[in-house]
Amino acid sequence: MTGTIRIETDARGVATLTLARPDKHNAMNASMIAELTKAAEELGADPTVRVVVLTGEGRSFSAGADLAWMKAQFAASRDERIAEATTLARMLKALNEMPKPLIGRVQGQAFGGGLGLISVCDVAIGSDAARFAFTETKLGLIPATISPYVLARMGEGSARRVFMSARLFDADEAVSLGLLAQAIPADDLDAAVGAEIAPYLACSPAAVASAKALARSLGPVIDEATIADTARRLADIWETADAREGVSAFFDKRLATFVETED
Repeated sequence: MTGTIRIETDARGVATLTLARPDKHNAMNASMIAELTKAAEELGADPTVRVVVLTGEGRSFSAGADLAWMKAQFAASRDERIAEATTLARMLKALNEMPKPLIGRVQGQAFGGGLGLISVCDVAIGSDAARFAFTETKLGLIPATISPYVLARMGEGSARRVFMSARLFDADEAVSLGLLAQAIPADDLDAAVGAEIAPYLACSPAAVASAKALARSLGPVIDEATIADTARRLADIWETADAREGVSAFFDKRLATFVETED
């Protein structure tokens, strides 16, 4: 598959799914969302694939939403915003429910939607130099579409430490929050990911798939009703004065009027 992602599968059946927009810090646009959805479906159905590794090309894992895509949302109708949010949520759902182990190799920073991608991994290992933030509230928005996956991964208590403040946090805190399993030097990432892969190659693929489905079934419910609710909440917040001001300020490269500054 070409375009915004790249897939390479080795002789063991380990598929590496790479976000391949390094010049855009692997920010997600409509094309990447569609390609990731298709990749999740194809890799999940491929009997030769035993494990999937999700990573990013370049300095960033994923900066979240693509700026051009966000501009389009700024000008979109309510129905169009709901449709786009639903498409993103279904992509995350497809990765979350893929019947193969999904291991995140987080080589750089992740913001906004990038944290949603980390949250749908069964385990994620990150560079100790990586930085993270749920940046939406700085724009007057909310991390609605990714929220079911983030809360399932981190738990409500941990999520509330970073979910609403948009503050930057480091890899060690990401470990304490449950977002990452380990934070290690970038040079050690491949070895650490390899150590996560190895046990699966001694397991029954069918049993692994069934065990993953069992774990998911016992966790928080993330169904079409959940997706519809989060999409509606995002559409609602887009219609507020703070969202219009926050997004406008971001594109104008100025402080939003709701930002308090020291005299």
